[in-house]
Amino acid sequence: MHKTSTRLRLARWLASGLLAASAPAAMAAFSITTVHDNSNAARPQYVIDTDAGLVFKVRAWDNGSSTTSSGDLSSILYKGVEYADASRGTQLNSGADWLYTGVSAVAVKAELVNANGSVVPASTVNNGVVTGDAYIRVTLTVNSTKGGTLTHYYVVRKGESNIHMGTHFTEEPDVHGLVRFIARIPIARLPNGGPAHAAGGLVSYGGQSYWAEDLRGTSGAIEASDVFGFAATDPRYGQSRSKHYANRRLKDWEFVGGTGPGVGVWFWRDNNEGGSGGPFYRSLLQQITDTTNELTYIVNYGEAQTEAFRMGVLNTYTMIFNDGTPPTSRPDTSWYGQVGMLGYVPPVGRGSVSGAGLTGRIAGLPYTVGFANAQAQYWADADPVDGHFTATGMLPGVYTMTVYKGELAVQTGTVTVTANASYALNPVAITGDPETTPALWRIGHWDGTPQEFINGDKLTFMHPSDVRMASWNVGPYIVGSSTNANWPAYQWKDVNNGLQVRFTLKRGQNAAPLRLRIGTTADYNSARPQVTVNSWTSGIPAAPPKVSRNLTVGTYRGFNRTYTFDIPAAQLVVGTNVLTINTVSGTAGAAFLSPALSFDAIDLVALP
Repeated sequence: MHKTSTRLRLARWLASGLLAASAPAAMAAFSITTVHDNSNAARPQYVIDTDAGLVFKVRAWDNGSSTTSSGDLSSILYKGVEYADASRGTQLNSGADWLYTGVSAVAVKAELVNANGSVVPASTVNNGVVTGDAYIRVTLTVNSTKGGTLTHYYVVRKGESNIHMGTHFTEEPDVHGLVRFIARIPIARLPNGGPAHAAGGLVSYGGQSYWAEDLRGTSGAIEASDVFGFAATDPRYGQSRSKHYANRRLKDWEFVGGTGPGVGVWFWRDNNEGGSGGPFYRSLLQQITDTTNELTYIVNYGEAQTEAFRMGVLNTYTMIFNDGTPPTSRPDTSWYGQVGMLGYVPPVGRGSVSGAGLTGRIAGLPYTVGFANAQAQYWADADPVDGHFTATGMLPGVYTMTVYKGELAVQTGTVTVTANASYALNPVAITGDPETTPALWRIGHWDGTPQEFINGDKLTFMHPSDVRMASWNVGPYIVGSSTNANWPAYQWKDVNNGLQVRFTLKRGQNAAPLRLRIGTTADYNSARPQVTVNSWTSGIPAAPPKVSRNLTVGTYRGFNRTYTFDIPAAQLVVGTNVLTINTVSGTAGAAFLSPALSFDAIDLVALP
């Protein structure tokens, strides 16, 4: 039970002008209290007391505001301190009333779910209280005009200061083309980001530690309205900050959050089976401003997306309130099956895949095994010694299995997952690694990333114009003396076009045509390479589809593509040959928003 002082604070809170309603005579510790704003029964809010120092309200009526919505968490009290921004919602997307075009209606239902499975609805009277002994479930339902439905849950278990959430949808919300939950917390309450190992955590570079998504002190946008710089009088002048730079590869993070006086607020993610983009997908996760610390849990997001969105899966995640200690494990969710969330599949309804190993690996490089179909996605790290792997908790179905060397697909296959069973594979042979082809010369590694190149260590948390970036304009790459560190990670049509490679052929090496391979990890504005070797110029490859911004917002992760150019023998000379690579596109754009490529590897090989 709460102490009397806590009850008094709650009573004052309920009686505040925000609600204009008197508090019930006695607050139960684990309960739902129904309050009517301005004593109007058409304006209910549900006050959820977790019996763990966390009390939050769910608005169940449309207040007509463009920044708040029915279904928002309109207030979040933890140990008597308010962590919700009253002017902007803690909410789905930009409010549950703005998910689908032409739809503003949101159904909100609050219920107790007792340990015996019985369900007790919240009271309908002002200040009515219902108490229970196990769980509370709040359900938001939004129906689109096309027949799709989004269902979102807030679920709590007695005695825990966590808000468990689940989001299930049969149609992608079309207003913003994404599914997210965002918590906007007043900056005085949560002034700090997370530790280095968290998504959006501390970045250390050049003797400086900071949060790359921290906009405090910036003077204005340097790109669009979401990448910022500093005034000339600031010692950080020339540096960049953006919410996009809070990104982390999906497989590499488990939580995002921040700390304040005596508190930590965190989102712990699930296995992201209903997301899209695979294990290496990156997206914004946090933004720190002068007024709020914004924590964003992304279910799916259209930016730099590489596959279709997935529907019909319950996506679960947990908002954790504690004393500021970063969480070390996922909160217990073994009880989810007792609260009746749409789409929940228990462990017994899931299966697994295990592989005895991977053959044909290159020592020292990481390998990931991914599984994907139209409904779900999963992945597992391969053991660095023998390559064995196990993926668990998978929904039944037929999956494409992809083996990634770094982030490059080098082998695919098909597996079938059955509920409560394991699919066992013999060692998988890797046969599609382009690096196994002997090359006369090679720049970079075929690993699906540009990280070994110039600025490759800074691409995900700085804008390309950042003064801490090395120059993108480089002299010719001399095969035999230059290294990967002499080649830029990116090439823009308007910044560093016309990159050159000089290579020497011996007599006999020019007797037959040779194949130039250029691997890219992403492209912007339909960019693709065109090459010139000595006096011969290649054709222009077909244009790839246009995508959203990528290279300037912290991700090189797009579609891996390999372009091949067969150079006629008559155009090759004994001695020095000059290769020029140009980024070409019919799409306009200036500077770092001009058409661009991210390099994976470049090599010259014999024709098969």
